[in-house]
Amino acid sequence: MVLHVLERALAAPNVVRALVATDDVRIYRAVRDAGYEAVMTSPDHRTGTDRVAEVAATLTEAQVIVNVQGDEPLISPRTIELAVEALANDPQAKMSTTCEKITDWRDIVSPDVVKVVSDKKGRALYFSRSPIPYPREAVRQHGSLAAALEREPMLLAKFRKHTGMYAYRRDFLLQYAQWAPTALEQVEALEQLRALENNIKILVVEADAPSIGVDTPEDLARVRQIMEVS
Repeated sequence: MVLHVLERALAAPNVVRALVATDDVRIYRAVRDAGYEAVMTSPDHRTGTDRVAEVAATLTEAQVIVNVQGDEPLISPRTIELAVEALANDPQAKMSTTCEKITDWRDIVSPDVVKVVSDKKGRALYFSRSPIPYPREAVRQHGSLAAALEREPMLLAKFRKHTGMYAYRRDFLLQYAQWAPTALEQVEALEQLRALENNIKILVVEADAPSIGVDTPEDLARVRQIMEVS
């Protein structure tokens, strides 16, 4: 799975180098044996971003660092490209991320699927494992959120799934890694909330194509089926 992610990252036109940051020697060896770059990192990092920051500290010539999680084997190279472009086009922004439409109502109620809401300029307002925004009137009418989503499919258009990738300006990433975990970050177990709680603007870009983060055996089965068909 990690090798699939590497191949897709390297296919993005504005990615010049891809490294796997890991604290697992099995992953390190598998990546190196396949001919790619891998770096062993500390096992004590609290988040993936902190792990990426350790490697970024050694990449002194880099201006933008992209963090693609190893459980996103279907991520589109164009999605990565769009996130980097958004950051390049906004000198005031420190980081960007991506989102995509939700087509299955069960993803909205699943805590394994992170949702994001943005303002009119495409800047993140909040990320949550809970359903946001909450369709209050529809829920009152149908008795539950699940029933409302099943009976009013058009409600799905109000939701966006957060895709697990980020682009950072390197100097900001190193600064971020020095900050202590914040209250909301710890409650939701979502590292990007550390940035929002420190008043950092996060640009949210619509993904070029759907992706699936592999968090469960069911997710893995779905990804394998898609790859076999394509």
